[in-house]
Amino acid sequence: MNEREAIDRVELTDLVMRYCRGIDRRDFNLVRSLYHDDAIDDHGDMFCGSPDEYVKWLPIVLEPLDCTIHAISNSFFVIDGDVAEGEHYSTNFHRTRQAPRQEIIIHGRYLDRYERREGEWKFARRQIVFDHGYVHPVNEAGVSQAGADAPHGRDNRSDLSWALSLLAGAGT
Repeated sequence: MNEREAIDRVELTDLVMRYCRGIDRRDFNLVRSLYHDDAIDDHGDMFCGSPDEYVKWLPIVLEPLDCTIHAISNSFFVIDGDVAEGEHYSTNFHRTRQAPRQEIIIHGRYLDRYERREGEWKFARRQIVFDHGYVHPVNEAGVSQAGADAPHGRDNRSDLSWALSLLAGAGT
């Protein structure tokens, strides 16, 4: 691997991680900044469209959820100059707000196409693939007891990560 490819891999990994932060912290400006204007986001039957349509859809689909965690495990990139493709295994956790509260866990993959334009990598196409999933009731005692001594994460700007100025400015 040459130096350029190593830098590209770091930049592409950062792009994928910024997406997860943007979704989980509801930073839709950050999410939008990760896509080229002519990109397509394909979430199957739920949504398929432009980046602007996607960020308009996100608050609607995420509103019923009080917590999401998008975790990436295996990542694989193939880079060819200013074009790259990636496959990322993901475990996406969702907890509903309304009773009866549920946890929805989705195991799947993101299949991405990236393009570097004007020196910056962004999504040209992002598609989700569903591999496995399950839904079960929230164990309310577990939610309140686990990590009881630590601050709890929030899906909005009251989350402690927003107090860190560099993280808070990541989408600008």
